[in-house]
Amino acid sequence: MAATKIGMMDAAYFVGRGEILAWINSTLQLNLSKVEEAASGAVQCQLMDAVHPGMVPMHKVNFDAKNEYEMIQNYKVLQDVFNKLKITKHIEVNKLVKGRPLDNLEFMQWMKRYCDSVNSSMMKNYNALERRDSCKGGKEVNKRVTTSQASSKTSSTTSSRTNATHPSRKNDAASANPPQKASKLSTAAEVDAYDQQITEMKLFVDSLEKERDYYYSKLRDIEILCQHPEIEHLPIVEAIQRILYSSYEDSSGMEEAQLMISQKEQQLPLSPILENSAEHPKQETQKRKIISRSPESENLFCLNASQRQRLSDISDVQLCGSPLTNY
Repeated sequence: MAATKIGMMDAAYFVGRGEILAWINSTLQLNLSKVEEAASGAVQCQLMDAVHPGMVPMHKVNFDAKNEYEMIQNYKVLQDVFNKLKITKHIEVNKLVKGRPLDNLEFMQWMKRYCDSVNSSMMKNYNALERRDSCKGGKEVNKRVTTSQASSKTSSTTSSRTNATHPSRKNDAASANPPQKASKLSTAAEVDAYDQQITEMKLFVDSLEKERDYYYSKLRDIEILCQHPEIEHLPIVEAIQRILYSSYEDSSGMEEAQLMISQKEQQLPLSPILENSAEHPKQETQKRKIISRSPESENLFCLNASQRQRLSDISDVQLCGSPLTNY
């Protein structure tokens, strides 16, 4: 499916945390206040059940998972569903079970993008409470949800009735204690602001840790490559190692590496081709000297000279008009 191949620059990964939480709570009838609360994997399993009815064995999903080994069982169920549907999305279980905000946010952003692109219309008629009853810990979750919803409705109804029947008392209380209400509102607003700042800082720290781990892995790969026996003695490799192993206070690592490369280039020997071409004329002259100095070569030279003399005499006789030559 095309939805499974969502790049990191897709618009899905720019959806805010508040929108993700509102989508989860409205779809599954939950009261999540943080994305990390979905780290157990049960929420993801039920989202897949909402999109693909009957594909998820809900009796194996544990909404009461507190320990990592219990959470891993939920992710195993989710992975089996992915395999059945041929979804190639990689689930980073080791990171998700840690409850880190950024990792869980990214995975839930992908889940929203997938659910919206596959079958978002089915989720509107999905009975989340009924499907969650068959899960381990699902009934307790449903009780908490219904209780919180009932209490919120009761409080809102009570407040509206109180406001309608006792407007004068409300006005008197408001006029009597305005500083207390103002202080409570300011305190609640400050707490919300601090919570938001803490969440943003956690996300920022997680992104920095990811970037750090990425560059560290790349440097480690370079270090392993430089330690290969076939190339570890090359000047460029020694210069790279000098930069890698220089301390934080040492700012001259780059200059020393460049100096090492320049010195090695000056000390490089001639190539084998140039050496052979330079030695070839020397070997030829030595061979000539050896041949000229040997007695066999002198005798051969004399024999060749005498033969050449005889041939020249015969040619002189032919030119002189001898009767034998005219016959």
